[in-house]
Amino acid sequence: MSDKLALLQHPGGSLLSHKPECCMISLFTGHVASDLEWYSQRLMKRRSYFKLEGINKGPIDIWQSDYAKYFYGCSKRSRNFPLAIRERSSNGYLLIAASGGLNQQRTGISDAVVVARILNATLVIPELDHRSYWKDDSDFANIFDVNWFISYLAKDVTIVRRVPDKFMRSMDKPPYTMRVPRKSPPEYYLDQVLPILQRRSVLQLTKFDYRLANNIDDELQKLRCRANYHALRFTKPIQELGQKLVTRMRAMANRFIAVHLRFEPDMLAFSGCYFGGGDKERNELGEIRKRWETLTDVDADEERRRGRCPLTPHEVGLMLRALGFANDSYIYVASGEIYGGEETLRPLRDLFPNFYTKEMLADEDLKPFLPFSSRLAAIDYIVCDESDVFVTNNNGNMAKILAGRRRYMGHKRTVRPNAKRLGPLMMERDEMDWDTFARKVKAFQKGFMGEPDEMRPGRGEFHEYPYSCICERPLSDVVDNKRGDPRSEQGNQGLRERSKEEEPVLGAKDNEA
Repeated sequence: MSDKLALLQHPGGSLLSHKPECCMISLFTGHVASDLEWYSQRLMKRRSYFKLEGINKGPIDIWQSDYAKYFYGCSKRSRNFPLAIRERSSNGYLLIAASGGLNQQRTGISDAVVVARILNATLVIPELDHRSYWKDDSDFANIFDVNWFISYLAKDVTIVRRVPDKFMRSMDKPPYTMRVPRKSPPEYYLDQVLPILQRRSVLQLTKFDYRLANNIDDELQKLRCRANYHALRFTKPIQELGQKLVTRMRAMANRFIAVHLRFEPDMLAFSGCYFGGGDKERNELGEIRKRWETLTDVDADEERRRGRCPLTPHEVGLMLRALGFANDSYIYVASGEIYGGEETLRPLRDLFPNFYTKEMLADEDLKPFLPFSSRLAAIDYIVCDESDVFVTNNNGNMAKILAGRRRYMGHKRTVRPNAKRLGPLMMERDEMDWDTFARKVKAFQKGFMGEPDEMRPGRGEFHEYPYSCICERPLSDVVDNKRGDPRSEQGNQGLRERSKEEEPVLGAKDNEA
């Protein structure tokens, strides 16, 4: 037990409301819907998620979910979902200024597609944020395949690269700019935004992230999924390098873990947490924290007990070892700047010596991407998405977006720390032996391992829990061991055929980001 005990002692270490009117503009066509009762029933209808008996009751396979075979991603447009309004017939041009880093912008772009549909607007390729913390001047076309984005969504929303010059020259006033409240329901866009769009013809929505409500009609949710999981495909250079790194990881191991670490100085300072670095850490992070004048002093220990602090790299390693991942497992670490650098990462390396990053795997191939943080994040995104197990130490945008995507793509094992329980446990880990610690970690992590029953309508952000876009597989597909077991070759063929049936419009799921 002494070697296991040493692991513990490493140093540093809401449903929408409706107006009582006889008619309103349909969210699907923009035309007057006379049967408001039918429309309201559509919004009130929510599919209850399939509950599997016995799930999460006993030991689980740490590498893959035994229950994933019962579900599949489904975002195919229904026959009742009308075709997109053409450019000349639309209510005007919608400009979107996304904000934040790559994955925060990804949520904004996906939601912008749905908002354009609600408004019957022609969507202009969104502008990306060049001024945020990441300071990346990449445009949409530098990260995403513009032609694919436009053509994939052609039946849902009309998308153009820019407002026609002739149209802009004919305008009496510049485009109207506004910011909508966060998580606004479709009614807000119809009541407050549509009249301005119709009056001004060109409208820009700024800081567009999480500006659309979570609970909207299922058909619009499926459009959200088509935009996020299918239409947003990375450019060829990004896709090729990302896949090259995946191939290099697979050449060394049949399966690997991807760990996404958020441990930048700014993030840690903002959290107000303490991570064991003594007075040096307190002084350094304290100075950074002064940048935010509105932040008040907090009790660092209390913040950790409440689960508001990210796990350290060492604590992530301890969690993985306690869950049962052996120290010869291969891990890919996706991260930006790590506070403390190599000294902070060393405990994780000691726990998992087969430790790799994009910098280690890509060599000279990475040089063209180094000045662009969003493109580097896109490369990490691809490797994390393709990993057998995805692990994160935080609840940030990349963690949420990838958790949702991995559920949609087959409930691939995704480990999210139960911070409220693990935080206090990590503070007390020196007071118990390894077996006790490991037993507690396994108990606390039940419900945080990416199992299908973690999906519930209304839980969390839709981008993290895309419940409207995950369907129950017909029992006949599962019972047949040869074609229903996704771990057999014949089973994989059956699943590929099913995926092809569900693929909307242009398909090619294997090539998507």
